[in-house]
Order: sequence, then C-alpha cells, then structure tokens
Amino acid sequence: MDAFLAKLSLVAKDRSLRNKILFVLGALVVFRVLATIPVPGVDAARLANFFSNNQLVGLLNIFSGGGLSNLSIVMLGVGPYITASIIMQLSTMLSARLKRLYTEEGEAGRQKFGQYSRILTVPLALIQGLSFLVLLERQGIIGALTPFDFAINLIVITAGSLFLMWLGELVTEFGIGNGVSIIIFAGIVSRLPTDFAQLIYSFDKSQIPLYVGFVAVALIIIAAVVMVTEAERPIPVTYAKRVRGAKMYGGISTYLPLRVNQAGVIPIIFALSFLLFPQMIFGFLSQVGNSIMNTIGTVGTSVLANQWVYGGIYFVLVFFFTYFYTAVTFDPDSIADNLQKNGAFIPGVRPGDSTSLHISRILVRITFVGALFLALVAILPLIMQGVTGITTLALGGTALLIVVSVVLDLIRKIDAQISMREY
Repeated sequence: MDAFLAKLSLVAKDRSLRNKILFVLGALVVFRVLATIPVPGVDAARLANFFSNNQLVGLLNIFSGGGLSNLSIVMLGVGPYITASIIMQLSTMLSARLKRLYTEEGEAGRQKFGQYSRILTVPLALIQGLSFLVLLERQGIIGALTPFDFAINLIVITAGSLFLMWLGELVTEFGIGNGVSIIIFAGIVSRLPTDFAQLIYSFDKSQIPLYVGFVAVALIIIAAVVMVTEAERPIPVTYAKRVRGAKMYGGISTYLPLRVNQAGVIPIIFALSFLLFPQMIFGFLSQVGNSIMNTIGTVGTSVLANQWVYGGIYFVLVFFFTYFYTAVTFDPDSIADNLQKNGAFIPGVRPGDSTSLHISRILVRITFVGALFLALVAILPLIMQGVTGITTLALGGTALLIVVSVVLDLIRKIDAQISMREY
C-alpha cells in the first residue's frame, strides 16, 4: 500500500506524466460524449430487442465502446481501423516491399505503413456503415430513409469512426498506452454499471451457485492472465571484455527477457474483428432481394451461428494471430545483429545466424504456450454459455480478458515512466 501511495505521489508531482494521464482522461471524456449522440430516427424498443437476440451486435458493441447500443454517431467504433491494420499486417507476408517498409526502414517506414492503414480505413468504414444502415433499416430499427438522409447518415458514422481512429492515435502519441485498446477498454468499463443493475434486477436465488461459479472462474482467469502476461523466459547474455585506452569494458552477464505472451491483447482484438466482418457481410446479403445472394447470406449466417463452428474458428484465429503478431513485432535477426554489434553473445551459441535461430526456437516454444492460453481463455466463455445457457457470459469473458490485459499494459507503462524519471 505504501508503494502504491508513493507511486501516486510521484505521478502527482511529475508534470509531464500527470499531463499524459490527464490527456488520456480528456480524450475518453470526448469519446463517451460522442457515444451518447444517436443518429436520427432510432426506434429504441426495437433496438433493445435486436441487441437481446443477436450476439454479433453484442461483440461489435465492444469495438464501438458502447456506441452501438444506442446507434450513436461513433457506432462503428475503431472496428474499421482494426480491420485495416489486420489487412496491412497480413500484406507484409505477401509483399516484400511492405515487410521491408515495416521492419527495416525505421520510424519513417512505420509511419508510412501506418498512413496506408489509415487510408484503407476509409473504404472499410464506408462498407461497414453501408451494411449496417441497410441491415438496421430492413429490421425497422431506423425509419425509412431518403437517399439524401441515407448518404448523410453514412458520412456521419464514417466520420465518427475516423475521428475515433485519430483520437486513439493521439492517445498513443501524447498519452500512455495503446490508444485503440484504451478506447475499447473505456467502452467496456462504461457498460459495467448498466450490466450490474440488470443483474440485480434479474437476480434469481436459484441461480446463486451459478453466479458464485462464474465469479470464481472470473477470478481464476484474471490471476491466470496476470501470470501469463508477466511470465518471461530469460536467455543468458554475456558481454565480451574490451579494452579501450586504460579502461576495460564488458565482462558482465545479463539476460534477454522473452515474454510468454509478446502480443498482449492484440490477438483477441484481431480475431474478433476478423470474425465480425464476414458476419456483417452475410447479414447484409441475407436481407438482399436477390435469391442467390439471400441464400449465401442465410447459409453463411447459420454456419457462423453454430456454437461449435464459431468457437473453433475463434480458437484458431486467436492462436494464429498470437504467432503472427509476435512474428511481425519481434525480429530475432535484428536482436542477434544488435547483440553482435555490442560485443555480446549467448553462451554456447555462435554469434549471427546461429543466435537468431536459437532465439527463434525459444520464441516459437514459449509463444505456443501464450497462444494456447489466449485461445483457451477466449473460447472458455463460449463453453460456459453452452453449459449454462446464459448468453451474456460469452461477451463478459472476452471483455474481461481485454480489460485485464489493457490494465496490466497501462500499469507497466506508467511504472516505466516513473522509473525513467527516478533515474
């Protein structure tokens, strides 16, 4: 407790760190205000009924930060930007030029890569906005729109998604933590009072053992997420002795820490976004008048509605994106090259390619543990839903995983800022 109070005191006294935290809080206030402004002509009763019977929009509501639950002007949230980022990072596996731009050309290359993702976000937001407006209009949730009104609504919600993308990047640059993850986190947390009130309202004494079991599982998941997120595999590193002038440098031993879960919560966000987009397309096609398109949409929606199919795809996507994101963000060749340039080596391993291969082998093994854990935790709520029949558990588990991971990341980055200022 004393250490916690000491850190709070340091945060309060450090002007730069305090301003970063205040900037994040200010950005979240702006986001929550926008999430309460609905598009015109919403039928609240039909909207509530639509949400209660559709898991797709419940998951999409996570990405919109709660903005979808009242069809706000930011109803798309950061979903289009996340989808664009996935497409761009997948493209690095297909295009040598994009891979070189992202991994070898430094900060300037990454900025240009990020600009491509922002440009791609615009058509994706338009497509998702168009699909959603047509779907909601056919469901009677939004009244019949004239072509002009339809175009205005589409432009407004597309602009809202682009604004959240910009706001998230501002938080990343001028605040603390990943801005997109923090926006999703804020949306999840903002729903807690409403969900808690609904739980009290629908409280059933006969379900007390189920509630206790769910709380116990949630606490176990939180502890496991913290343990796996903080777990490291140290690789011993020794610096060779070097004489410069009258002084001797090096000769010390340290270690290279490799995290079991290098990717954090990003694979979960990627997997959900990847699952949501085809569901939106199938939902749109199922409402189209053309019989062939209608059949494709209906069959696709029914396949993804199957709990086993959905859970299996979700598991595979989380597992894949954990490996993929780790491979994109962590380059063993670069680590091996830097160690060699600084006169360091791993005992028993030759410098250069052998060191890179050694690090890669260790990374593949420990990432398997992290990927398997994330994938199991991701589908655990779906298993609980199948056992208990309570659909809200599927949303709660995913939200819990995102919240815990984002909080851990924030704490770690605030600690890093405090440590830097102490030194």
